[in-house]
Amino acid sequence: MTVAGINREKLAGLLLMASAAVALLLANSPAAEAYRHFLHLHVGPSLPGLGVPTVHEWIADGLMAIFFLLVGLEVKREWFDGRLSTPAERRLPIVAAAGGMAVPALVYLAATGFDPALMRGWAIPSATDIAFAVGVLALLGDRATPTLKLLLVAIAIVDDVGAVVIIALFYTADLHLPAIAAAIGIAGVMAMMNMFGVRRLWPFVIGFFLLWLAMLASGIHATIAGVIAALTIPLGRGKERSPLKVLEHNIHPWVMFGIMPLFGVASAGVTLTGGWDAMLQPLPMGIALGLVIGKQVGVFSAVWFVVRLTGSVQPPGTRWLQIYGASVLCGIGFTMSLFIGALAFPENVEKIEAAKIGTLLGSILSALVGWAILRFAEPVNGPEEDRLEAGEIFGEDQRMRGEK
Repeated sequence: MTVAGINREKLAGLLLMASAAVALLLANSPAAEAYRHFLHLHVGPSLPGLGVPTVHEWIADGLMAIFFLLVGLEVKREWFDGRLSTPAERRLPIVAAAGGMAVPALVYLAATGFDPALMRGWAIPSATDIAFAVGVLALLGDRATPTLKLLLVAIAIVDDVGAVVIIALFYTADLHLPAIAAAIGIAGVMAMMNMFGVRRLWPFVIGFFLLWLAMLASGIHATIAGVIAALTIPLGRGKERSPLKVLEHNIHPWVMFGIMPLFGVASAGVTLTGGWDAMLQPLPMGIALGLVIGKQVGVFSAVWFVVRLTGSVQPPGTRWLQIYGASVLCGIGFTMSLFIGALAFPENVEKIEAAKIGTLLGSILSALVGWAILRFAEPVNGPEEDRLEAGEIFGEDQRMRGEK
């Protein structure tokens, strides 16, 4: 990755952190009432399934669909033309991401005492914010090796796929079958355009917008339209022009420097009036423990077992302590955790606020601890037994493939 690319990632991560800080300041300042009033202001035309959306709904249901479009584009590119393009490359990130989603959910359920009123929040600590985590890595400079970053990004990509599946299966409202049929038809037309050689982007952009409207009315969260649309956009082969890569390149800066910070400002604002008592309640504590403890245990143990039991392959030249530090960074949930928290407890403001507290606490602790571990971990230059086994998944000919 180029120096410019590293600087962009660092800036995106810092901007996301700043957005959380701005949201907290607004929510705990004399401007708090105006801040909340603005977010709940109804503006624009009436939309299917929403009526006239609030400012927050425009961001969470509208702009975040573009975020999920970018997620889908990145997943498709990586799966067919990047660091997940072979079974060997997919094995470790898939197993690590699965462990990093299952264990936090179990930790959350145990910490909340399997309370039926809180069980819908089980997926909140299962997510990883790729921009935030990579931003922390970028702050470490050459302490974070390229191969360590590739592993973290690959895990986070699979994690994103898991989060999308969870949202689609477990966080849907009452289903509206005619709208679902319309969405299937639109997606089918977009897939046919791909099959019949349509390579201009504007028909797919129009299809994405129509699909989003249909998903709004369907009861399935509208942001899933972004992922479905991304899967229909042509990747291109060899030297053929790639509409997918063009679209990904064009929307990436808008998402990273616009939509995600805006979502952070709109969603991370929580009133910190209860002190430690508010943080120690079962819901926020369950989320924080899931992110801080569950993520690192799930990801690191999965990597360890894959290496020891299957002889699977690892980033060469990386110590176990560095892998552990990256596992801790996977506990930075932020964007996706805030998003799932709002879906888990719709219309329950108190629980949404408590989920925000847990998400912010867990994400901040994971960022600080992960940064400290990687900052003080010695680089690989010692005995051979301290190294992880190298292999095909991030081999020399694969390391930078798919990088922008």
